[in-house]
Amino acid sequence: MKKNIAHAVLLVALSASFIWSQTTSGTPLPQRTPAQIAAARVARLTKLLDLTSAQQATATTIFTTEETTLAGLATNFQTQHSALQTAVLGNDPAAITAAAGQIGTLTTQRVTADANARAAFYAILTPDQQTKYTSLEPVGRGERGRPFGRRH
Repeated sequence: MKKNIAHAVLLVALSASFIWSQTTSGTPLPQRTPAQIAAARVARLTKLLDLTSAQQATATTIFTTEETTLAGLATNFQTQHSALQTAVLGNDPAAITAAAGQIGTLTTQRVTADANARAAFYAILTPDQQTKYTSLEPVGRGERGRPFGRRH
């Protein structure tokens, strides 16, 4: 019986060491730039749709512009979500309404940036590529299948 308990303790200790070794050192991973995000998206779309070099260049511009807009909105989202949290904790209905309104406006801007980028990209595709693209990313859905947007 003591042997089984000793084995169980040893197993737990080893498991814990593996779990702790999986944690980060507290330093955040570097954020990817809008250009890096756009380049990765264009690379993926190039493989899926066989984009020409001219299409790749145009798509890179389109998606870099979109990602730059989204990066700016992300900071504002964080600010407004913090304001909303403060308003909730302070039981401040006027501040809740104001923060919620700002979050709604930012959501509209995010959806617009995403939809405009996808529309501009769709416009540079050949009819065959358009058919493939619509089967990959249905109209009305953002990247990775999430409704209108990526950063909630």
